[in-house]
Amino acid sequence: MKSRSHTQTEAPTSSSELSTAENELLAAEASSTATGDEAENGTESTAKDEAAGDLKRNAIAGVLFALCATIIWSGNFIVARGLSDVVPPATLAFLRWVTAFTVLLPLGWKSLLRERAVVKRHWKHLAFTALLGITIFNTLIYAAGRSTTALNMSLIAITSPLFIMLLARIFLGEKVSRSRAVGVSVVVCGVVMLVTRGDFARLAGLEFSIGDVWMLCAAMLFGAYTILVRRMPERIEQAAFLLFTFGVGALMLVPGVAWEWAQGLRFEFTPSLFGVMLYVGVGASLISFWCWNKAVGLIGPSQAGIVYYSLPLFSGAEAVILLGEPVSWVHFVSGILILGGIRMATRG
Repeated sequence: MKSRSHTQTEAPTSSSELSTAENELLAAEASSTATGDEAENGTESTAKDEAAGDLKRNAIAGVLFALCATIIWSGNFIVARGLSDVVPPATLAFLRWVTAFTVLLPLGWKSLLRERAVVKRHWKHLAFTALLGITIFNTLIYAAGRSTTALNMSLIAITSPLFIMLLARIFLGEKVSRSRAVGVSVVVCGVVMLVTRGDFARLAGLEFSIGDVWMLCAAMLFGAYTILVRRMPERIEQAAFLLFTFGVGALMLVPGVAWEWAQGLRFEFTPSLFGVMLYVGVGASLISFWCWNKAVGLIGPSQAGIVYYSLPLFSGAEAVILLGEPVSWVHFVSGILILGGIRMATRG
């Protein structure tokens, strides 16, 4: 009896110990699983934070690249107006792109060789991009400078972002957020205030000419060029892209140059003209187009286009510095509206 009783007493004790061991094992597994989940969640959280950080850095870099391009381009209207009676438009555009191509060639020919397979596959897309953004766009700006005012050119030039936004909506499916729409509206108000010097009645007194038509066409073509850059079917190095489009764009200008010379439209090459060619060839072409294309790749055409609205602001600043034009309250107010609107729109 004692033995049986002892056996019966020990049985539940062994079962209890087994249960405790199982519980400890399950607890250890649960703890291990929880630790693994926490580690996995921590990794995912870190990855998300890094992605958000990269996105923010890209956005800032994209805006800065677009600003750099816009600042350099702002002086191109002064050149277009100042040389309108000196160098024929197609010839001026040709000299500009030949200069840009020549400067880039020593740096970019290896890149073009590396990307020759991509160029061969997509040469039609690249050639069409060169036709719109290199050959025709800039020639129209120089043609507009021969028959319209700088005020009209500035006012019409800022329609480019509207065309960019419209084309991006149609071909890229980009949506316009509420903050972006409000920001664009604020920017437009600032630009109109700037070009009218605060007297909105001047808009009714503007006289339009064939040059304004050329400028409007140029604005549309710049929008199309920006979308084509974004829709490049395959990734290509910037140096190869620019070298190819600069070269092909310049070649397409040869018939226009020949026609101008046949019409007796010649010019005299001077040291001052050489300096202007360096500016439009290196600054307004090579550097600015590289920055613009980089911006489009980082933040998209619509947001890059919003930054382009600041062009009249920088044109005005250059006029004050280079030409000694007076500064008024209008410049400060319009500048605040333009920069504030750009910040609002690019954050949306």
